[in-house]
Amino acid sequence: MYQLGLKLWSINTNSYYREATYLYSKNVFDYIELYIVPNTLNTLEEWQKLNIPFVVHCPHFIHGFNLAQKEKAKFNKKIYKEVKIFADKLNAKYIIFHGGIDGNIYETAEQLKNFQETRALIENKPMIALPNKMDGKYCRGYNIEEIKIVKEIANCGFCLDFGHAICSANSQNKDIYSYCEEFLSLNPQMFHLTDNKDITSPFDSHLHLGDGQLDLDRIKRLLPKDALITLETVKNSKENLDDFIGDTKCIRV
Repeated sequence: MYQLGLKLWSINTNSYYREATYLYSKNVFDYIELYIVPNTLNTLEEWQKLNIPFVVHCPHFIHGFNLAQKEKAKFNKKIYKEVKIFADKLNAKYIIFHGGIDGNIYETAEQLKNFQETRALIENKPMIALPNKMDGKYCRGYNIEEIKIVKEIANCGFCLDFGHAICSANSQNKDIYSYCEEFLSLNPQMFHLTDNKDITSPFDSHLHLGDGQLDLDRIKRLLPKDALITLETVKNSKENLDDFIGDTKCIRV
């Protein structure tokens, strides 16, 4: 049976926290994937109170973390140390990293290697960075070759984001579902899943499952029966997770 993850941010202690506790008690999901906003160690104690398994997601470019650029190495290490505290205290199974924007994939691999983090997973990205949201053009880790480089040099695992793989395939004029299947050759430890408003777009939209153009049945045929899958769909309410419940039902049908 799939193990489903709820994506939350470390700042969400006043929203979703109580609802997440209730839904976990009802077996709606199996773990929390917690994105660590920098400088939020003050929230750690609240997250520790939950008797829920965790995966931790390192901050990414929107919060200044960029493994692909050498000049960011000192800042990146500082951010990682905070993430490591969260991961250690929450007994996180994995820590997910983005490869960065522009720069060099070998720099990404070397910086990740220097963390000596045995729980590290590199996540694949779209080829083209989101316009107006990221001060850069190209994402590192957008293709199979770059993910292989990071895996081999940093000796880390892999998180396959299906939405990102589809966006990258579109940028490279490749068949989207065949490209997703190719990524499986890298033996991902876990997965990210959302729907997409436009399945031919180079940009993802994080729609609820069934609200976009994704052939979910085709994706499900690619997934191992015991796959860890974080549902990274948007949240329509700040008070409840009703939309997330719908997503879990959709994937488990």
